[in-house]
Amino acid sequence: MSSGLKPRYDGWMSSDDGATDDTIATDSAALAATALAAPGYRMGDVIGRGGMGEVVLAEDTRIGRPVAIKRMRGELASDDLTARFLREARIQARLEHPAVVPVHELGHDSEGRPYFTMKRLAGTTLEQVLAAGTTSTNELLRALVDVCLAIDFAHARGVVHRDIKPSNIMLGDYGEVYVLDWGVARLIGERDLGARASGPIDEAATQAGAVLGTPAYMAPEQLSGDAAGPATDAYALGAVLFEVLAGEQLHPRTAEVSPAVRRPERAIAPELDALCTAALAQTAASRPTARELADRLRRYLDGDRDLARRRTLATELLDEARATIASGDPARRAAAMAAAGRALALDPSSSDAAGLVTQLMLEPPRELPAGLARRLADKDVQIGREQGRLSAANIAAYFMLALLVVWVGVRDWTVIGATWAVALVTMLGCIALARGRIHGIGFAVLGNTITLTLGCRSFGPFILMPTLIANSALSMITFPAMLRRPWLVLGAALAAFAVPLLLEAVGFWEPTWWLADGNVVTHPVAIAIEGFSGTFVVVVCSAAAIVVTAMYVRTLALSQRAAQRQLDIQAWHLEQLLPARPC
Repeated sequence: MSSGLKPRYDGWMSSDDGATDDTIATDSAALAATALAAPGYRMGDVIGRGGMGEVVLAEDTRIGRPVAIKRMRGELASDDLTARFLREARIQARLEHPAVVPVHELGHDSEGRPYFTMKRLAGTTLEQVLAAGTTSTNELLRALVDVCLAIDFAHARGVVHRDIKPSNIMLGDYGEVYVLDWGVARLIGERDLGARASGPIDEAATQAGAVLGTPAYMAPEQLSGDAAGPATDAYALGAVLFEVLAGEQLHPRTAEVSPAVRRPERAIAPELDALCTAALAQTAASRPTARELADRLRRYLDGDRDLARRRTLATELLDEARATIASGDPARRAAAMAAAGRALALDPSSSDAAGLVTQLMLEPPRELPAGLARRLADKDVQIGREQGRLSAANIAAYFMLALLVVWVGVRDWTVIGATWAVALVTMLGCIALARGRIHGIGFAVLGNTITLTLGCRSFGPFILMPTLIANSALSMITFPAMLRRPWLVLGAALAAFAVPLLLEAVGFWEPTWWLADGNVVTHPVAIAIEGFSGTFVVVVCSAAAIVVTAMYVRTLALSQRAAQRQLDIQAWHLEQLLPARPC
């Protein structure tokens, strides 16, 4: 923090002393003449002398530690000044805070002059640091947070400092921060020992006997001689903040108290400018407390400024995303999603961003973008392959049952052979479709239709075939390509049932059924369904058709349920990632 500056110790001088470098004694004879006659101390150089007292470096020989001793100047030892000096020591001693220099001892020298010993500091005053201009603003703001907290601690103990200024703030060589010079501090409710200003005032120096404090950092009520309170210190802290931000003193007094307006080229953060302006309010009740100053500075340093910027960017991105959606261009939906996603990343607490991301993710667009359409088409091909495997297994199951007809007895091998051949080709085609070796399922629909038509010729239209036709239609209509053309599947299924009836009605084929005396008589022309074997085959094949159809539907339902559960799981995970939306 010292920025390479030589440590100075005049900051220990009470703020009513008005010490300057010119007042520091350098003559060794003068130092000897003013030596402190107090037991237990080895005296060193006088490092500061002002209007009321002086500070001497010393060593406490009893415990071997360096100290600083402040004592009154003998020629000024009036009752009022002595009372003020002793009060400074007692007030400083009662403020046990890391940013307040601790007082070790209070006593009187051999001539009866009061003195007190303090911790010896090593560091640089904020005044020197600001003059050097080598320390970053954020480092100075962090130090100012500690100053504000120390002043808040004093206020909580009923003490008002009344002379906060850069020369009374020391930045230690190891990161310490100290608030110095409690010489004009007062207890709240205590009778003020000062008087109003009369005549010209040097705004850079602490006044003794006229105005208690440094006019350049004094609040309006303090300048007018009214009782100083915590808001008075808040004004002084605002003046110090102004100097840190603007790089120059607030005073000589002007109507403009905004550092951003005074020094626009420094690009002062708007929240810091607003805080400084609030602390410099003319009305004491309008100023933030020292604690509020510390908290707002800390929030800025912790990233509130970055958060505000992120929220601004998020709003801009949301507007961009909404405008993109409103354009109705499906090709730009990805851009809208990207903008909404970035908005949510910038401001995770934004319910608007969360709602738009959810909408874009869960609600399908009216028109699919080209990239999404290609991806969905690829997914349909994958589903078609899975359906091809199921269809192949379905046809294989019926093909195996068809072998039972050999046991029953064959009347027309031409029909049976043709049925097996077409079913086998259709099954192999479904396998090829499942492996991606061919595209389209028109051949499967055609193969199924021919197979079922021959099946009606083999078994007759009312034995087993309605179940098989329904099962086949169910299998074909679940293909993604057929979901958009259900009429093709239904037409093929109805044709497989109706064509044999039509050909028989016109006499092209021998009838396989007729009505007689109120009964429906079935006469399969290709299979001899007679005796026990015929009964067994009809019952077993009908039961197998029921089981195969049920299992096939179950497989489809499980696949649909797994897909739906995957969507629900993804939606749930999305809800956990997104902030809660207001009801």
